[in-house]
Amino acid sequence: MAAFTWGVIWYPYRLLEQAQVSGGVATFATYAVALGCALPFLYRQTLAHRHRWRGLLAVALASGWTNLAYVLAVLQGEIMRVMLLFYLAPLWTIVFARLILGERPHLMGYLVIGLSLVGAITMLHTGDGRLPLPDNAAEWLALSAGIGFALANVLSHRIRDVPIGTRSVWVFGGVLAIAALPVSSEGDMASALAGLDAGGWMLISAIGLALMLATLSVQYGLAHTPAMQAIVILLTELVVAGLSSWWLAGEVMTGREWLGGAMIVAASLLSGKMEHKDGQEPVGLERS
Repeated sequence: MAAFTWGVIWYPYRLLEQAQVSGGVATFATYAVALGCALPFLYRQTLAHRHRWRGLLAVALASGWTNLAYVLAVLQGEIMRVMLLFYLAPLWTIVFARLILGERPHLMGYLVIGLSLVGAITMLHTGDGRLPLPDNAAEWLALSAGIGFALANVLSHRIRDVPIGTRSVWVFGGVLAIAALPVSSEGDMASALAGLDAGGWMLISAIGLALMLATLSVQYGLAHTPAMQAIVILLTELVVAGLSSWWLAGEVMTGREWLGGAMIVAASLLSGKMEHKDGQEPVGLERS
């Protein structure tokens, strides 16, 4: 369910943009729905762990930027290029795990780093002598979303004893806090939302509910599924995104982009085979 949701979530956000609701406002509104749906059920649990607020706040802010940047990226850029740049996250996870958790990468970690970089260079190479860097604002946003995603996962690993529901509530709140920044500079959010018809409000509600269910289900699944299997399941998001972007937006990847993308996917699969020194499962892909 979660992989499908994240693979197609770009389309309803684009529909909201066509209805004159900006990415920042749409993100704020949909995550407000997600928080509103989750909080009544998780309030007591969240309150019971308020003493962990520092760690939860760090995860919330990193996740907040991740989700806002992801929405803005899929609104502006080519879906599969955005997705693949986002899925460089295992590379950044290794870096943050070294800096924050003090974990040294083993051979598999270096393979992930190398394969991710080669894949990104292959996909971004233009052949005109320019550096293989993201080509536009959407791709930079996608890259930064992947970095934020990796940081949030490493930080979340430090508070893994906090229940999934509590972390999810803080993540939704973090998205609201970060999304409020662009919304405050855009003008009157109330006017933008007031212009929506019943269909637009139903769309916002449906996205918010889907985000809440996807977040809770993926974190529950990751807690009860072997890491390698979980990553394979999550990577079906790329398949769903590829098919939906072709069908709904007419986007087609070039051969070079397919090759680079295959390397990035392979790196994500290899990251699932990495193990910590303490024998616990790796800090992996944990959609939030």
